[in-house]
Amino acid sequence: MMPEGYFFKSSKFEIEPGEDDEINPRIYGRQLARWLKERLEERGYAVEAIINEDWGRCLMCSRDPFMLWVGCANMTEGEIAGDDAPADAPSPAKDNIIWHCFATAEVFWVKRWLRRIDTKPAVAKLTQDLGEILRAEPEIKLVPEP
Repeated sequence: MMPEGYFFKSSKFEIEPGEDDEINPRIYGRQLARWLKERLEERGYAVEAIINEDWGRCLMCSRDPFMLWVGCANMTEGEIAGDDAPADAPSPAKDNIIWHCFATAEVFWVKRWLRRIDTKPAVAKLTQDLGEILRAEPEIKLVPEP
């Protein structure tokens, strides 16, 4: 199940040569992650260095009392994605990329076991901040969840 969040198209972000070599084939978003990191820092989040994951990029905003982070990556309309794409397939056209960002939290099992930690307010605020950031950028157009 894919986390909720924001789906959008944008002419702002380019696919950089070889960026999917860092994670998985045809998974992009390095420029998006850098841009979002700067916007989140402007809003007071102490975002760590961008973390490459197999599904995209993670922006760790906090680790205590729980991990609060933003995930961002791409989906590609009408094209073969991921491991199903031939090795020599060109990068998708910018117009066919749907970007996805979402806020989430994780509580280490020990902390969950010792006490109840409510992550909902922090995730709701981060989700709201993400929405405000995305809506404020003229080169971003939110789209319905695919």
